[in-house]
Amino acid sequence: MFTIIRADQAKVDVRSQMADIFADGFTQWLGFFSKDKRRIARAFAHIFVESQFYLAMSGDKVAAMAACTDGTELSVRLNAKQLIKHLGFYKGILAVLFLKREFQVPFHNPNGDHISLEFVGTALECRGQGAASQVIKHVLDHKSYKECLIEEVADTNIPAIRLYEKLGFKEYKRKALPKKLAEQNGISHLISMRYKK
Repeated sequence: MFTIIRADQAKVDVRSQMADIFADGFTQWLGFFSKDKRRIARAFAHIFVESQFYLAMSGDKVAAMAACTDGTELSVRLNAKQLIKHLGFYKGILAVLFLKREFQVPFHNPNGDHISLEFVGTALECRGQGAASQVIKHVLDHKSYKECLIEEVADTNIPAIRLYEKLGFKEYKRKALPKKLAEQNGISHLISMRYKK
């Protein structure tokens, strides 16, 4: 059993652990910037808006994480200086330019009745233990919303898709990737899912 907390309420510094989980889950997407997961973790450790992240904790260890936003605040913020420091000038600037469009666009929520789950990940050593399930269930049980959205899950991420389906999420949109990108990443489609209260 894990304890679920908001990241900004942790008694220890959890940012580096969150960065390791992020790097493990997103290096496939961020491979242009570096194939080294440690480098990706260091480069992106600054991005988390801790008030938007929920963590499954086992003692002082982050077992799983997920951001939850209603669109009024971003869950991550990119810092150009940090990206340049860890990725080099050229790749750091490209990371800012390209990833701002992906990471720093609040979702449209005019009525305020939707929430979005983002950056869901589990520490390698905690996979299969229900940590991500507990984080997501906590969010679903404690946030006010009519619909919870999960955008752009890779069609190759079968464990995540099965987890979301088990929790009651249903696919509502499927977007094909451009052929070249699909060949590079081995991913054909990005799947969007939703959960209705």
